[in-house]
Amino acid sequence: MLLILKYFRVPLACILTTAFVGFSLNTTSIGESDTKPMVVANGNHTIGPEYTIDPDLTDQGNPKWKYFEFSTPLAKSNIFRGDDSTLSPRKEVRKERKIFVYVPAAYKDGTKAPVLVTHDGPSRLNLIRNALDNLTISKDPARRLPAFIVVAVQNGGNDGKGSERGLEYDTMSDRFARFINDEVFTAVLGNAEIKAAFPKIAFSDDPWGRATMGCSSGGAAALTMGWFRPDLFRRLITYSGTFVDQQDDDAPEEADYPLGAWEYHSSMKLIENSEKKPLRIFTHVSENDNRAKDPEETYHNWVMANERTAAALKAKGYDYRYVFSHATRHCDKKVLEQTLADTLIWAWQDYEAE
Repeated sequence: MLLILKYFRVPLACILTTAFVGFSLNTTSIGESDTKPMVVANGNHTIGPEYTIDPDLTDQGNPKWKYFEFSTPLAKSNIFRGDDSTLSPRKEVRKERKIFVYVPAAYKDGTKAPVLVTHDGPSRLNLIRNALDNLTISKDPARRLPAFIVVAVQNGGNDGKGSERGLEYDTMSDRFARFINDEVFTAVLGNAEIKAAFPKIAFSDDPWGRATMGCSSGGAAALTMGWFRPDLFRRLITYSGTFVDQQDDDAPEEADYPLGAWEYHSSMKLIENSEKKPLRIFTHVSENDNRAKDPEETYHNWVMANERTAAALKAKGYDYRYVFSHATRHCDKKVLEQTLADTLIWAWQDYEAE
């Protein structure tokens, strides 16, 4: 049974059936309620066409803690140096990559903190910071977040096939997960400024204590990190996920995944035909997302891709939550402002600190 989300300031709607790309998904409309349910529900949900920012994502004057920003040269990386043969000379690669870190006031130095990695940093770090400040001290156990540390990582530059960003985010392999785990986490924990403030800072080794989040190709990266390395990351958040054929045409991974992230839901049925993995997965797509009118043979219809991915997750029995947003576009700010607090709460449900 599907439950209705916590209230938003939009008219109450009934249960809908939304049909797309040749099949239907039963969706629960998210509307106004006098009381908040005990859980943010699994399953398929629709929102809009009216939107408002969730108060939990605004600055309510609660205690804040430490914010850090530093850069690391791509040339010093052993995984993404910016010199791959698949890169197009017409697409600029960054010389340095910025990393943004927020440590919430509820974090106690010396504990192994859960961590959320976000892509295209700083992205919506402002919303996540507010959610942490407000919800780590919530008196409602059903609306309380663990004191996770946020690591927002800038992409390597440009976009699409032949770009460093595309290489990092759209490649069907464990390479980006290894980059975050082996190099980014090491850089954060070894940063002199961070160490001065938190001499005993540490990240959880529990993959259930590690989440990742992104929009567009960053969303594809979030799913791919968990898919290929569930031993490292298990809580996955994707908005307007690029589950389309965006992988470099000359990538070695084309031999196994010729349509890139489209293969998650293609005739290959990667999700349905693979052994079920220990993952918790949030996905979203907008009504007017990228190339929403494209036929299937283009392998680039974002709405079709996300609808089919949600259906595959449902069929395989995953813990998943899928949101379809009316009257919105790709990575629409309105959607994140309305849903991100609930998304984080859902993603971190049942987390137990070490």
